[in-house]
Amino acid sequence: MDLHTLLLAILLLPLFGSIAAGLFGRQLGRKWSHRVATFGVGIATILSAYNFWLFNFAGHEVYNASVYTWLVSDGIKFEIGFLIDSLSSTMMLVVTFVSTMVHIYTIGYMDHDEDYGHDDPYYQRFFSYISLFTFSMLSLVMANNFLQLFFGWEAVGLVSYLLIGFYMKRESAIQANLKAFLVNRVGDFGFLLGIAIVVMYFNTLDYAEFFAGLDAHKDTTISFFPGTEWSMITAMCLLLFVGAMGKSAQMPLHVWLPESMEGPTPISALIHAATMVTAGIFMVARLSPAYEMSEAALSTIMIIGATTAFMMGMLGIVQEDIKRVVAYSTLSQLGYMTAALGASAYAVSMFHVFTHAFFKALLFLAAGSVIVAMHHHQDIRKMGGLYKYMPITYGSMLIGSLALIGFPGFSGFFSKDSILLGLERSDVFGSGYALSLLLIGVFVSAFYSFRMFFIVFHGKESEYVKTHEIKESPWVITLPLVLLVIPSVLLGLPLVEGILSGSYFADAITIHPENDVLMKVYTEYYHGVWAMITHSFVSLPVILALSGVFLAWFLYIAKPELPAKIKNLCPRGNWVLKNSYGFDRFNEIVFTAGTKKLGTFFTNVIDIKTIDIGMVKNTFMAVANSAGAMRLAQTGYLYHYAFVMIFSLLAMLAWVMW
Repeated sequence: MDLHTLLLAILLLPLFGSIAAGLFGRQLGRKWSHRVATFGVGIATILSAYNFWLFNFAGHEVYNASVYTWLVSDGIKFEIGFLIDSLSSTMMLVVTFVSTMVHIYTIGYMDHDEDYGHDDPYYQRFFSYISLFTFSMLSLVMANNFLQLFFGWEAVGLVSYLLIGFYMKRESAIQANLKAFLVNRVGDFGFLLGIAIVVMYFNTLDYAEFFAGLDAHKDTTISFFPGTEWSMITAMCLLLFVGAMGKSAQMPLHVWLPESMEGPTPISALIHAATMVTAGIFMVARLSPAYEMSEAALSTIMIIGATTAFMMGMLGIVQEDIKRVVAYSTLSQLGYMTAALGASAYAVSMFHVFTHAFFKALLFLAAGSVIVAMHHHQDIRKMGGLYKYMPITYGSMLIGSLALIGFPGFSGFFSKDSILLGLERSDVFGSGYALSLLLIGVFVSAFYSFRMFFIVFHGKESEYVKTHEIKESPWVITLPLVLLVIPSVLLGLPLVEGILSGSYFADAITIHPENDVLMKVYTEYYHGVWAMITHSFVSLPVILALSGVFLAWFLYIAKPELPAKIKNLCPRGNWVLKNSYGFDRFNEIVFTAGTKKLGTFFTNVIDIKTIDIGMVKNTFMAVANSAGAMRLAQTGYLYHYAFVMIFSLLAMLAWVMW
């Protein structure tokens, strides 16, 4: 199989599975629908693993080729094509592997779904959607041009809308998918404007041609308002990043991501781990040659990312829904990735994308296993003592939590620690602020992660647990957990040296020498994997993480009466966190209510009074009145008409003579 065919197979197999389950699901039935969809994504995973070996270990040169040209307009080619290198090949493997785990898991999870009966076609539709989600994300990461990037960008947004609102009988699910759709439209508007600047100044949509033309435009300015001049590259990068803020849920466009919990748990894992939210991080890393030319854009990205990481982590402390705790951890970790991008540490940002994909999928699927065992109750206050009943889920949640907090030796440790080390050596404006917030975020992440873990598995058994049968989930649910445990523990070990030295991504990522913080980390700090692990036990991040774990144990196991007392002592702080800093209330008042008032104004003043009454009705009355007046002149007598004709002729002659 040649490389071109291999890449087409990886991209199209999930699409074929989606079409089969979606269009022919009734004929195939439940079993064959999930078999066809899972087979398509599973084969794509195997082929992606071979492709990964080719580009990351066998030394295959970068593949950049067009599949076909859609149209040519004014010299600009609108093409479908592939750009495959170490960056995209790794992302392809992550997307397909996590998606395969989610497909297998879904077979068991949806079999216990109580929202729809077994005779409904929603089961087949769900498999169609998650396979389509995989195809959409692969389209995005394999693209070699902005057109295909935008297609994949919008496709993942569309499918996320369909999946978040999958339980369409729930009003909350409909509101959640609408919220996700509208918030992402705000980000995508900026993203589209950024692409428009690319077309306007570079006259191309192709990545390679765009990168080649950057140096010629390093001093080009653009004016949005009279008398103002912006760096064109800065404006372009910031507008593209607005799109990333929507997809990757950075403040203030983060409000949709917690609401995505309204969808079934498998899709929560897919959105938060391997698709959708990683699109923005990948896009900035892919366009690193452009971002390296704008320190203002890098600084903005870093500050927004660090602020998101800290503030969203704080919200995880007060959540009672097991899925929402994990969701806010996603928001926080996305902030770490974004801050790393701002420090020009693109490689460790993507490294954290890879490690996070596995341990976050593990956490979500483990949370789903708990939900199945609890008969679809999600409130952690109704749980407690589950370690006795669910040993596999317990071990999976523990390993996922340790990877999340960056415990030494786990995959999340290598990527998160590398981000903090990179920020420590960054000179970009705001790096001190970002590093401070991310260090505090390490403590907060450990606290809320193990708060959930201790309450669910080691807390006092609730009455619900005592009075209901709680048992481990079936193998079709626990098998993906076991398979995800392996990369959650081991992925960092073989990759960290290549990531820090720059050899892993090589030319896939561009960094100016003065911004290469990872090379400083590699030469000044890194002395091997085991030295990194052993030294970390006396480093500030690990001390903060262990302190967060200890505090969670003390408050929720040793002294479980203290949290309620602390809450009573700080009612305003608790109110602020419970209401998510008022973002939802602000959006409701300013945008929702404001839009309604604006619509009412246009309806009453513009539509009714100005158009209906002022223009349509008054025009009608004027025509009617003039017609009534003209009708009086139509007497039907010939001598009246002769008189008017003669009088008019004399008047015209008089005017000419005069």
